[in-house]
Amino acid sequence: MTQAEQPDVGEQTAGPVSVPPLARTTLDRAALRRRDPQWLAEAWQRALVLVLDVGAGGRALVQEHPDGGVRLVLLDSAKAPEGERLFLGVDPDGTPLFAVDAELPALEGARPATLRDVGERLDDRDAGVFSAAAALCNWHASHRYSPRSGRPTTVAEAGWSRTDPDGQQMWPRTDPAMIVLVHDGVPGPEGRCLLGQNAAWRSPDGSKRFSTLAGFIEPGESAEAAVIREVMEEVGVPVRALHYEGSQAWPYPGSLMLGFTAVADRDAPITVDPEEIAEARWFTRVEIARMMAGDFTDPGTGVKVFLPMRASIALYLIERWMGDLPR
Repeated sequence: MTQAEQPDVGEQTAGPVSVPPLARTTLDRAALRRRDPQWLAEAWQRALVLVLDVGAGGRALVQEHPDGGVRLVLLDSAKAPEGERLFLGVDPDGTPLFAVDAELPALEGARPATLRDVGERLDDRDAGVFSAAAALCNWHASHRYSPRSGRPTTVAEAGWSRTDPDGQQMWPRTDPAMIVLVHDGVPGPEGRCLLGQNAAWRSPDGSKRFSTLAGFIEPGESAEAAVIREVMEEVGVPVRALHYEGSQAWPYPGSLMLGFTAVADRDAPITVDPEEIAEARWFTRVEIARMMAGDFTDPGTGVKVFLPMRASIALYLIERWMGDLPR
């Protein structure tokens, strides 16, 4: 995907979009303001604040919207709970935006939700705000103490670093990971993709969720090399013709998912790593369409088979391969 093929920052799109769900944003991160305490103090007085409860799974308050989407509940700063103030950036209208990790207040008409729950239903502005806040709050929650000295750290640079008593700084990290939709290169309804069921996924009713293959990029490794390695490790299938499709944040707790498609021989034997993959198999486009409609059962067991959640880049890659999303 070239930069020219992506919507402009802030562009609202009707129907399917050509970027992953959590790659959308209108947020100006205004990095130059992070070291300006006077501006930050003034900005807080007129800011809107997203309260996010890391201890409750990274939930924030949302409200249903008449258009079928959901909207984040942002509080006036005067009504925000106590907590470390994390400066997210500035809205297109100039409103400063902050996040605070705290217990969610009880507000009529609002409910708690995670980014996983509602990411695809948020508009571009809220998708960017929630993604940034979740990643930043997760990092702060796990870096209260210095890994170098074990001493407490404090917030610096408006939430974009932490400092220990010796003045040593730490900055938020992002862990790159690859995710790939492996397919056979065959057009039309009989073309197939290779999906796996994660060994850690368990459902009380026995239903199965199949998804694309993914893994972290190791030190000294390119994203492309990681795709080849991870597919071989997880299902034992060699791939070729890699194509980069796009990326999105996945703040659980702080990943950046780099999405690819790749071609493989569907007659190649599948050998799963049982610690990672419970089952892997090829699905036709006809079968995937039925799974998208919630109308596909495993022929061998009769249990329901599902695809990944809509906020994930995994489903985005599947929809691109199906031809449902523009390039």
